[in-house]
Amino acid sequence: MIGSGLGNSFTSAPTRRQLVAAAAAVLGAAALAPRSALAQAQEEISHSAPAIHQEPVIPATRKRVYEVLTTAKQFDDMTKLIADMAGAIDLVKHPTTINPVAGGAFSMFGGIITGRNIELVPDRRVVQAWRVSNWDPGIFSIVRFQLEDQGAGSTKIIFDHTGFPDSDTEHLVPGWKAHYWEPMSKYLAG
Repeated sequence: MIGSGLGNSFTSAPTRRQLVAAAAAVLGAAALAPRSALAQAQEEISHSAPAIHQEPVIPATRKRVYEVLTTAKQFDDMTKLIADMAGAIDLVKHPTTINPVAGGAFSMFGGIITGRNIELVPDRRVVQAWRVSNWDPGIFSIVRFQLEDQGAGSTKIIFDHTGFPDSDTEHLVPGWKAHYWEPMSKYLAG
């Protein structure tokens, strides 16, 4: 009786092979769930949004480049190098303002560019929520200036701009060169 009772309970219990197969099925289902969630998340992310990446080299130290990006008077002085060429820039009525703290507001190029500083790491990085005055209300892009030593007192700015309206790509790409890198190089070289 005892032997037949044990035999019956063992035969009704799952075999080792069945346990391994069940565990594999559970693990397989768990592994597939994140993939489907990841696939769904990937469908929600734009992979065709416009972005700008530039790496200009400025003939000045990181400290000097950082100061121009975060000090209203220096940025204003730099902007004066191009203000005459760009008739829309009115530095008399709308001088540059920069509150050099995280969360601080800024207004540049006669009020054409406004936003807030998101992250400021002295002599290393500036990240801003940045917008052009003619964009729809509430539309901000992100600009990131990463400052790297280039040697001989020069700084490479690893620059990324994302989140701007697609229709602005054609004027923003050359605009960074004409309104930031060239006048900054002239201003800091002098």
